[in-house]
Amino acid sequence: MHACKIYRNNNIKIACMQENNLALIKLGEHIKKLRKAKKLTLEALCYKNGLEPSTVSRIEKGQVEAKYLTLKKLAEAHNKTVSELLDFKE
Repeated sequence: MHACKIYRNNNIKIACMQENNLALIKLGEHIKKLRKAKKLTLEALCYKNGLEPSTVSRIEKGQVEAKYLTLKKLAEAHNKTVSELLDFKE
């Protein structure tokens, strides 16, 4: 079961998933760190690897969960496997 926090805003309930937010943020920071280490702009990384800059930007910010194929392309861009890409210290 996922943890969910309910907020009230003008009598409207807003549900926000909280369980994986920290993990998404840490993964995004790691992916951004790898890109910056290669001195690549977001656009350059995406252009060379068939990715959408807006998607990768949201991943780097921890706003969305990355799909497997996106993770695979990001891993390949950094000469890693998906397992290696996901193996980082939080």
